[in-house]
Amino acid sequence: MKVLVLNCGSSSLKYQLIDMSTEEALASGLCERIGIDGRLKHKGKENYEVEAEMKNHEDAIKLVIDALLDEKHGVITDVKEINAVGHRVVHGGEYFAKSVIIDDEVIKAVEDCIDLAPLHNPANLMGYRACKNLIDVPQVAVFDTSFHQTMPEKAYLYGIPYELYEKYKIRRYGFHGTSHKYVSNKAAEVLGKNIKDLKIITCHLGNGGSVAAIDGGKSVDTSMGFTPLEGLVMGTRCGDIDPAVVSFIMEKENLDNKQVDELMNKKSGVLGLSGVSSDFRDIEAAAKEGNKRAQIALDTFHYKVAKYIGEYTVALNGVDAIVFTAGLGENSKSSRAEICSYLSWLGIELDEEQNSKRGEDVVISKEGSKVKVLVIPTNEELVIARDTKELLDK
Repeated sequence: MKVLVLNCGSSSLKYQLIDMSTEEALASGLCERIGIDGRLKHKGKENYEVEAEMKNHEDAIKLVIDALLDEKHGVITDVKEINAVGHRVVHGGEYFAKSVIIDDEVIKAVEDCIDLAPLHNPANLMGYRACKNLIDVPQVAVFDTSFHQTMPEKAYLYGIPYELYEKYKIRRYGFHGTSHKYVSNKAAEVLGKNIKDLKIITCHLGNGGSVAAIDGGKSVDTSMGFTPLEGLVMGTRCGDIDPAVVSFIMEKENLDNKQVDELMNKKSGVLGLSGVSSDFRDIEAAAKEGNKRAQIALDTFHYKVAKYIGEYTVALNGVDAIVFTAGLGENSKSSRAEICSYLSWLGIELDEEQNSKRGEDVVISKEGSKVKVLVIPTNEELVIARDTKELLDK
C-alpha cells in the first residue's frame, strides 16, 4: 500500500508518499504561496523546484501528482498506485478520540470545529475536497487533538463557569498529538519496555512547543490548551500568562481583539523577549555574542520547559523517561543540557557524548540513570500513514 500524506495550511501544502510495505518515504515536498504565485519543492528520485500558478489547493495537489508521476523526478508510473490519502487535521474537538475514514458525518464535525481552529480546519477540508476531485481513493483524517482525548476532566477543565464549557466546549484540547504519540511509542521500543508499563514525559520543542504527560501510552495532560497559545514560551507565542494582562494591554495600547491576538500569537514568545528572532538558532548565536535579552529569552524558555517536566512528574506520580523531539528538541544539545540541569533531583545526568549525537534515536542520560532521557526524531507523517493503513486494513 502507498499512502499520500497531506498537511494543508492556508497557503501551503506539505506532502509525503509512503510505501507502507517498508514504511519508506518515496517522495516528499512542499507547495507554498498557494493563491499567490506558487512554488513547488519536490524530493523524489531527483530534487527539483518549480514556480507555477496555484490558484487553490486543487491546483497544488495536481502539481504534486504530476511531480510524483514525472518520468525524471517521480516515483510512480500511474496515479492508481496511490491507494489512500491521509490528512493531518488540526482540530477534532470532542468528536474524535482516534483517526477516522472521512465521510459526510466527519466533514460536518470538522466544520463544527472551525471556530476552534479558524486558520487550519478550513485548509484541511480544502485538501480533502481537492483530493476527492482528483483521486478516487479512501481518505483518512488524523487529528492533532485526538491523542489527548484521554485526559481526565481534572486536567482539561478550566476554572470558569461549567455552563461555558457545556455551551462553547471551552477546555484544554492539546496539540502535537501525532508527535507525542510517535515518540512515546518509539521511546518504549528503544528502552525495550512495554509502553503500558511506562510513565513518559514528551517534549515537542520547536517554533511551537508542547509537553505531554503519558501514562501507559495514554495522554493524561499536556501544556497547550484551548488553542496552541497556552503553555510554553514559544517562537512567537507568549505561552502561559495572567489573563488580566490581555485586557490591561488592550486598554493601555488601545488594541482591539484582533490586534491583541496577533500580539500574543505572532509578536511575543522568544521573539518578543529577545528582540532578535523567533528562530532559536539566531537567539543562541546572539546570546553567545553577549546579547543580554537573547540570553534572558533562552533562560526563560529552558526554565518553563523544566517546570512543566516537574509538574508532569507530579501528574504521573513519577517518571521513567523524558523524551526530546522536534526541531529544537532534536538538534540543540545546549537546550537539552540547560533543561536537564534543573532535573538533578530526579537523578538525571547527561552523557555529553551521547547528547552530541543528531538525527537518531538515542539515550542521552548516563548509564544507570533511574530516569532515562532520550532524543527521538519525530515522524508525524508516518503516524498518519500508519493510522490510514490500519483503518483500511480492517
